[in-house]
Amino acid sequence: MTLTPQEPVDPQVTEQELAELAESQNVDIALKEVEGLSQGQIVVRRFFRHKGAVAALIIFFLIVLLAFTSVGIGSWTGWWKHTPLETGSVAETGGNPTLRLPTWLGGEGFVWGDYPFGRDESGRDVFARVMRGTQTSLIVMFVVGIVSSLIGVVVGALAGFYRGKLDAILMRMTDLVITIPVIVLGAVLGALASNKSSALMLAVFLGLVSWTTLARLVRGDFLTLREREFVDAARVAGASDLRIMFKHMLPNSVGVIIVNQTLLMSSAILLETSLSFIGLGIKYPNISLGQLINQYQEAFATRPWLFWWPGLFIVLIALCINFIGDGLRDAFDPRQRRIPSARKMEKAARKQSATPAAIVAATAAESGNR
Repeated sequence: MTLTPQEPVDPQVTEQELAELAESQNVDIALKEVEGLSQGQIVVRRFFRHKGAVAALIIFFLIVLLAFTSVGIGSWTGWWKHTPLETGSVAETGGNPTLRLPTWLGGEGFVWGDYPFGRDESGRDVFARVMRGTQTSLIVMFVVGIVSSLIGVVVGALAGFYRGKLDAILMRMTDLVITIPVIVLGAVLGALASNKSSALMLAVFLGLVSWTTLARLVRGDFLTLREREFVDAARVAGASDLRIMFKHMLPNSVGVIIVNQTLLMSSAILLETSLSFIGLGIKYPNISLGQLINQYQEAFATRPWLFWWPGLFIVLIALCINFIGDGLRDAFDPRQRRIPSARKMEKAARKQSATPAAIVAATAAESGNR
């Protein structure tokens, strides 16, 4: 008895069948790739597959490294030869930047020079001032993230775990904070703060009113997690409520917390820049990127580079934080898988449909030889 090879399956399948086939293959491949890995290793692997997030992380790291090592911080002076407050004469050069682009970017050849970003009307080095302003803006951003994380996690965890009256009270308090006009209160606080403490006070205040979104997200996660079996097992084992919340339940919400706070820090640096730009944020002798834009806005027509450099660093930092947040969201949420193109789905469908026919043909040939 000889077997007759079956006809190849028609490759013209519907779009829905292509999508279902590609989805099933993606799931199988994803499961094989993460087999034997811990949750942390899976997150790291997924994050580093996000090319935009990896590039943003590298650029952000270089910005932080440059800002804190060039002009130093505290008693450490750094490697740059000029200080943010050092003055001089600009009569000869007019304060023009000495930085020259390399030839492959259409420049005359790369030259750094003594004043790569130029000098302002008082002869102060703009590079040193931009680096100091970047330091201040980054510190404000990180302080806002830390303060809002602590408050948001505690409020959301308590509300989601205990529910009932405590949940109602905490959520009404959250609604009240949401109604506060942050930029107006930030302007009032900035006007009342002393010059030396304006940066720290502004950062703490912004953190005290920026936790509401995180609290709602953590509450939603805890409302779901409190019904899970591992919570019941921990309670039967005699664990206290605090241990259950912060030892067993909180690790399951780490992804939500990290992603939300990453995007919040991007908003925080823009808000600080806005307040400093209108003169109600960071005050002299502190320097921030928004304050520099405020100081140099009048020179935009005659010496635009004074305005460009702090603006460029604000845009770079905000974009980097947003791209990193996108990468973290995709890494922590396995449902955020990349959708394959139509060509790849059709190719996968044809390969899948041709497999049964090839198997039958091989079986028939082997039987005929016998």
